[in-house]
Amino acid sequence: MKFRQKFLWTSGISFVALLLYFWWGNRREHSQDKVISIAAKRYGVEPALVKAVVWRETRFDPEARGRAGEIGLMQIRESAALDWASAEKIHPFEYEQIIDPGTNTLVGTWYLKKLLRRYTQTDNPVPYALADYNAGRGNVLKWISGAGATNSEAFIGQIGFPGTSNYVRAVMGRVEQYHADFPRK
Repeated sequence: MKFRQKFLWTSGISFVALLLYFWWGNRREHSQDKVISIAAKRYGVEPALVKAVVWRETRFDPEARGRAGEIGLMQIRESAALDWASAEKIHPFEYEQIIDPGTNTLVGTWYLKKLLRRYTQTDNPVPYALADYNAGRGNVLKWISGAGATNSEAFIGQIGFPGTSNYVRAVMGRVEQYHADFPRK
C-alpha cells in the first residue's frame, strides 16, 4: 500500500473510532437519567446535583464497587442503606439490593437530602453536603470555622483534604452542565 492509502485508511478508522467513543460516552452519560429523575423527585433534590454525584462517584457504572465496600452508582455504604431501609420501612432488606440502579439512586438521593438538611444555616448547603458525602461529618465539623461556618466559598477554601476539595468543585461544576438535561420548571 502506498503511504497515502495507508494514511487515508488509518485516518478513516481513527475517525470512526472517535465517533463511536463519543457516541458511547454520551449514551452512558444519559443511561441513568430516568432513575435519577425518579429519585430526585421523590426526595426533593435537584436532579442535576444527583447526576453530578453519580458522574463523580462512578461515571455511571451501576456495578461499581469501592475500596471501603461502597456499592453502585452513588457508592452507598451499608450503614446508609440500612438507615434508608429503616426510614422507608422496607423489610426485609439486604445491603446487596442496592446494586440495582433504581434502589441505589433512591438510597443515595435520600442520604444526600439528609446531608443537605444538616447545613441549612449556610448560604449554600451543597458544598457542605458534598464534603460530608465524600469525607464524612467528622471532617466537615473540623473545617467549619470562622466565615466557613456559614459562607460556602470560605468553607470550600478551608476543606483540609485536596481530594475532597476537588470532589466538591468537580461536582458543583457538573451540576451547571447537567441543568441542560434536567431543565428547571
